[in-house]
Amino acid sequence: MIAKLVRVSQTTALAALLLGATGGASAMAASSSVIPGTKCPNFPANSWWHADISALPRHAKSNAWMAHMSSGRKLHPDFGPSYGELTVPYGIPITVVSASHAKVKVTFGYADQSDAIPYPLGADTKVEGGQWTSGDRHTIVVDKDTCRLYETWATNKSGSKWSAGSGASWLLTSNTLRRKGWTSADAAGLPILPGLLRYDEVKALKIDHAIRFTTDVSDRSFLWPARHQAGGVSDSNYPPMGARFRLKASFTIDPKLRPDTRAILKAFKTYGLVLADNGSSWFFQGTADTRWPEALLDELKSIPASAFEAVDTSSLKVSDGSMQVKP
Repeated sequence: MIAKLVRVSQTTALAALLLGATGGASAMAASSSVIPGTKCPNFPANSWWHADISALPRHAKSNAWMAHMSSGRKLHPDFGPSYGELTVPYGIPITVVSASHAKVKVTFGYADQSDAIPYPLGADTKVEGGQWTSGDRHTIVVDKDTCRLYETWATNKSGSKWSAGSGASWLLTSNTLRRKGWTSADAAGLPILPGLLRYDEVKALKIDHAIRFTTDVSDRSFLWPARHQAGGVSDSNYPPMGARFRLKASFTIDPKLRPDTRAILKAFKTYGLVLADNGSSWFFQGTADTRWPEALLDELKSIPASAFEAVDTSSLKVSDGSMQVKP
């Protein structure tokens, strides 16, 4: 990857955040499904992540982008059992902490685009691939008391000192975006958490957001609400960061598939995929969890990438600095 924020009571503090972060009492009604182990939303329900894109127009560059994305491949769930190759499952883990968790200073490789604040990292922090391996080594930490999200990429610890390639923080109750041109722990400058497929929501057959995925070569550009690019070419026939894709309405979801597979495919039609980083083509990301059924993963691997198309989400924009979408 080229990558390129005095508690009175939990209830009172959370209510204040919900009322203040997205514009008054309507924010409470706008809260979406919660992050497991917290009372925090997976960003507001009026966020771009939760927008129904099934009726939006097909993007004018859909054919060109698909032609440069290895669309002859099948989808690949980038999570599941590691079969002993790692000590932890494949996927990106989520760590939940309280406001009292110790925070540390992190030195960033992309310091000019990272949030220079203390991060709640420690021995209890779950790291992608395990502590400490090679690879992207993402961390996702949610403070359940303040509903603040912290994410880092290429995370390392040497002695008592922490470092990472980049880092970013968001309030989960707010739609505010990062500064344009800034990376995050993801090449697109977006949060990773809202784009992860989680076991709890799949088990409940209730998936209400777009899902993060990667492609091998992207254009040196980005579309709202992405804030950053890490492209390998300057060619608009290649997809930009932030491009959104959906499973075509004409694609028939086989009723013989597992219920959880069908739920994911319906989410692909309703909320789609968002291009968030460079990597293997059509790899989509989920949480690191030992409970992912292998039969589910096998069925997902049978879905052709050619069944997707790019969507134009520009009509949803309220303002350039926000993920909020029009009703």
